[in-house]
Amino acid sequence: MAGDATASSEPQPHILLIDDVPEDIRATLVLLKAQSWRISLASDAHQGYQRALALRPDLIVLDVHMPQMDGFSLCRLLREAPATRQTPILFLSSANSSFERLEGLTVGGVDYIPKSCAPEEVLARIRIHLQLTWRVPPPREANPADPEPEGDEIVLRAAMRWIEEHLDDMPSLVQLAHKVGTHEKRLSRIFREHLGLTVFAYIRDARLRRGQDLLAESAMSVQDVAELVGFRNACNFTTAFRQRIGMTPSQFREQTQGRADAESAGRA
Repeated sequence: MAGDATASSEPQPHILLIDDVPEDIRATLVLLKAQSWRISLASDAHQGYQRALALRPDLIVLDVHMPQMDGFSLCRLLREAPATRQTPILFLSSANSSFERLEGLTVGGVDYIPKSCAPEEVLARIRIHLQLTWRVPPPREANPADPEPEGDEIVLRAAMRWIEEHLDDMPSLVQLAHKVGTHEKRLSRIFREHLGLTVFAYIRDARLRRGQDLLAESAMSVQDVAELVGFRNACNFTTAFRQRIGMTPSQFREQTQGRADAESAGRA
């Protein structure tokens, strides 16, 4: 569904609105359709995801509370897909607690607008973000010849990013799958097929990799490092660390710092 075309041959920005209850934003839609912009609609997150990848809009307006997949999960997927990675995403939602607003901005939204805002303000904010990004060329990919990731790979990337950012507070597998817009069986299959690991094995490896970095780069205690990467106590961390690295965290730190001291002395 698109707005009226203009008499001008100049290309116009294309806006995709994703909301399962479009009646809630009817007044805003009326204002948007009065502009010289292309307007497309999607009535749920899955449809919105497919249309975003296919249409490659210049800006996406996204609701939060939708069935099956919420707006936060969808935003994570859109941020991993090359076609929409740079597309401005504005949340327009009745979910307006401080936690929800922060979540929306954290997962990649450039703005968070309550549905209680006057339609004229919504239009003004959309116009501002279009002015900031419309016709700005997207950054070049490192290797344009590389094939674009398929659906499973995008889910995998979103899950891996979420895990890396929440090592100290990991939810259940069901909750993690929900965060990236899928279900636990599919997420488990994706990790097995693409990485040869279970989700929990990947989480454990990610925690230990991050633990190595913290031991090498900081003076934090082993207990603090263990807590930051999601282990309940230093003993559990030490046991897992020894099994993977072949030495205790303290031995690893001594070895790493000794190597760094030797390299510094060699440069002096």
